[in-house]
Amino acid sequence: MRILIDIGHPAHVHYFKNFISIMRNKGHDILITARDKEVTHQLLNEYKLDYYSRGRGKNSAIGKLIYMLKADWFLYKKARKFKPDYFLSFVSPYAAQVSWLLRKPHITFDDTEHANTARKFYLPFSNVVFTPFCFMSQLGYKQISFNGFMELLYLHKDYFKPDPDIYKQLGIEPGQPYVLLRFVSWNANHDIGQSGLDLQTKRAIIERLKDKYRVFICAEGSMPQDLEQYRIKISPSQIHDVLACATLFIGEGATMASECAMLGTPAIYVNSLELGYMKEQEKRGLICGFRSSAGVLDKIDELLSGEDLSESTKQKRDIMLSEMINPTKMLVDTFENYPRSILSMRINRMYQNRFK
Repeated sequence: MRILIDIGHPAHVHYFKNFISIMRNKGHDILITARDKEVTHQLLNEYKLDYYSRGRGKNSAIGKLIYMLKADWFLYKKARKFKPDYFLSFVSPYAAQVSWLLRKPHITFDDTEHANTARKFYLPFSNVVFTPFCFMSQLGYKQISFNGFMELLYLHKDYFKPDPDIYKQLGIEPGQPYVLLRFVSWNANHDIGQSGLDLQTKRAIIERLKDKYRVFICAEGSMPQDLEQYRIKISPSQIHDVLACATLFIGEGATMASECAMLGTPAIYVNSLELGYMKEQEKRGLICGFRSSAGVLDKIDELLSGEDLSESTKQKRDIMLSEMINPTKMLVDTFENYPRSILSMRINRMYQNRFK
């Protein structure tokens, strides 16, 4: 079997790395194309995953359209030479459109309800769209809900074990409590019109925490100099070890907040964007969600004053994960038994229980 995987964001590297390893060990051929976005290429290099770069992309509407044509042509040329049986991506319009041109199935994932623009360009050309069970949008017959979250593709206990040496990498003593802050750049299409923590609150959080906890910031882009001194200095591939051992996470990024839910790390999520998987995890007491900075400082005080915060969060995490599947196993079965696997999932919801 030959599969072309298109990667457009660092998170997608994590989504598919275990699938790639499993399928290659089974003798299947994988070709990876990847956008040069943030640390995507760095992660691929660290995981020793060969890839072809399709460039950086553009920000303006006209630039995005021109880039789409260039990226489609790039993928088309690679695909004509590689001759894939299938295409796989996370909402990639380029993989979807080229797969349609070549009359090959495109299987994709989507967990962002507000990503309507991208959906217009990938959905008509895709065959299957996997969405988490808590996804709030209805995408029609192509949509298949799975009982899990995207982050379980790489943070499921079958694949991830925290590295205790992360304290050494952070330059602190083993067991020393620390808090990770995450600030986003607000440049993504689905971030338009959204907001998170204001600068005043960011500074107030650090002042509130710095005497009792080491504070680290993971941020997209530049920050004011007084915040820059807290920027975390680790390899991008180590961020999940950092999250797993943190006392608390406070951030604007939905992905890292959801990763904390998978790891049992208490998390405060501040973002005006409403997402189904965030609502589900908040309902289960794994994430404290805020639409703005209002109330965040009081919640930090409340959480850190509780003696059993870490233990109670991990107990809630264990209960949640006992109900979830291993989505990587589902993905392997999808390709190895396509299209019968898709028909089975559409006809019988219990079919997914075999992937626990």
